[in-house]
Amino acid sequence: MKNLTLLEKRLNYKFKNRKLIIEALTHKSFNQPYNNERLEFIGDSILNFTMAAYLYKKFTDLNEGELSKLRSSLVSQHGLYQIAEHFALGDFLLLSDAEERNMGRIKKSLLANCVESIIASIYLDSKENIELTQKFIIDTYEEVFPEINLRSLFRDHKTTLQEITQSLFGEVPEYKVISTSGPDHEKLFEMGVVINNRLYGTSTGKSKKMAEQSSAKLTIKMLKKEKR
Repeated sequence: MKNLTLLEKRLNYKFKNRKLIIEALTHKSFNQPYNNERLEFIGDSILNFTMAAYLYKKFTDLNEGELSKLRSSLVSQHGLYQIAEHFALGDFLLLSDAEERNMGRIKKSLLANCVESIIASIYLDSKENIELTQKFIIDTYEEVFPEINLRSLFRDHKTTLQEITQSLFGEVPEYKVISTSGPDHEKLFEMGVVINNRLYGTSTGKSKKMAEQSSAKLTIKMLKKEKR
């Protein structure tokens, strides 16, 4: 596991009791008398309440159904996975050797659960300071999701990239298999985006569709940098 000081810097929070952050990073497969499941239980409740209050104040024109849809997207496994990626939590997870071989460090479910556990660990470490914990949650979401609205959150990266490439190049992106690896039951696909015969973002996933979405996301970032 990498130095916890690095993770604290990324989280912008220094733990007084490091046992809490270690517990938050510990998967049940790891041979310890504790794991992050109990923390996940607390973190899930804090997160849902915080995002409900945040969205209620931020979007005064949305009805209950729209607010629920928006919150569901933000606190979904996919939404939490994006936050885990932002902090590179996979580098810090404590896993068994078997879970490590099973690609546990990039599993959406494990990483999403870890985010909720970290929220709980901050809450408990700060002596149940809910205001501080909620500030951490909101600051994190606003950094990871600079555009929090129904339109941006419910669009997939491939659709967004297609619109960008049609505008910039007058053509749609092409997705190519770069490589495949692993046994048949755990196949990994490396996909790449090709535009104007140039290879842009490449990414690996357990399915071609997952890898295409990730490579499209990377390509969008690359194109935005090139436009600056």
